[in-house]
Amino acid sequence: MKENSKNQDTQSITNRESDIQIFKDVLSNFIGTLSGSMFTYGMGYMLLDQTGLAMSFGIDMLITPIIGLLFLIPVGNLTDRLPHKKILIWSILSRLITLAMFMFTINHFYGLYKLIPVVIFLTINAISVNFSSTSYSASVHELVNDTRIQKLGSLSLAATSLSSILSPAIGATLYSAVGFDSFIYIEIIATISALLILKSMHFHYDKSKVKQENISFKDFEAGLAYIKKRALLKYVIIIAVVINFIFTALSIGIPFIIKTQLKLQTSYVGFLQSSLALGMLMGSFLMMILPDKKWFAQKILIPLLLFGVEFIMLGFIFLDEKNRIYLVILGMLVMMSLGLTLSILNIAFQVRLQTTTPTHILGRIMSILSTANSSIMPLGILFYTMLFQNGFAGGYIFILNGIVMFLYTILLFSKLLSAIKIDDILNEQQVRKN
Repeated sequence: MKENSKNQDTQSITNRESDIQIFKDVLSNFIGTLSGSMFTYGMGYMLLDQTGLAMSFGIDMLITPIIGLLFLIPVGNLTDRLPHKKILIWSILSRLITLAMFMFTINHFYGLYKLIPVVIFLTINAISVNFSSTSYSASVHELVNDTRIQKLGSLSLAATSLSSILSPAIGATLYSAVGFDSFIYIEIIATISALLILKSMHFHYDKSKVKQENISFKDFEAGLAYIKKRALLKYVIIIAVVINFIFTALSIGIPFIIKTQLKLQTSYVGFLQSSLALGMLMGSFLMMILPDKKWFAQKILIPLLLFGVEFIMLGFIFLDEKNRIYLVILGMLVMMSLGLTLSILNIAFQVRLQTTTPTHILGRIMSILSTANSSIMPLGILFYTMLFQNGFAGGYIFILNGIVMFLYTILLFSKLLSAIKIDDILNEQQVRKN
């Protein structure tokens, strides 16, 4: 009955209204991601100037997974208990208040003491972002109908990718021109804009579904039981943890290889990172063209196999140091390919998850998936930092990563394919029942 109710609510949203909601969501996502990425870069430059710490750009990557683990249960439970729009409004308001407090206090601290307000802000910000991202992911059925879910996911990722391309250059230029304080003002304006856009959006929420009982650990256990029952989700989480661990080698290794081994300018790091974002942008537009209900197995399995091949290619490119500029061009092409395959995999799975998971449990599932993905990153950062700083050639590390990823995918290939087929059958049965 709950699934029937979800479908009825979704069908009541017209294509025109869905398109308007998508435009607002993408606009808000672009503004928020662009300003947020610029703010992160500005804060990193400021901390580097004030403290001289090499981890100035990585503090957020350590805090976010810890917050994700600590708030895993309340985020998932509250998202499935309360109206999503209310959660989003309170999340943005709390972030806005924290930004204002940060603006008035940051200049009262100097040197290493700058870390005090920064860590406090990043902690509260991580809680806010955790609630916001989970609530947005769980509210797709309240914003658009089923025929527009892939379009929403594709354009949202395209907005994020475009922001990732633009933010490094804009952030560095702006910091050199006017300093860090301007980033705070821009972030406050962007947050207010996101709040106004959110207020104008219509969430088709069925108030009769709101549960008033006390929140308990059993609610979280229900999410785990659902994942255990659905084999596809279980295997995707296992694979995603490995992928996220291996992908930290890119963020740690590429700057090290470019600056230390190839002796090239720092700007080439930006070229490679922008190529990854450009590839994700291309993948987002490609997924808008491809049908959302066809070739799901291919959209999952082919990218997984390609990841290993792409890492191996990147490793061989960085091992040959004869023509360094030429190597960077080849590296940009491989990074673009990585971004494209990553985009296809992410969107395909998100659409499947959001169109087949009952709305009343979607928040808990999204929270578990997000936390599982992010919690492995600090371990990856520490592991690959140790490898690169102990003199291992970066190219060999990437090649080894690619081999491990390829063999791991081959090992799970038959089980994952079987899980996809079972999931397809269950979804077809559910559609017939409804």
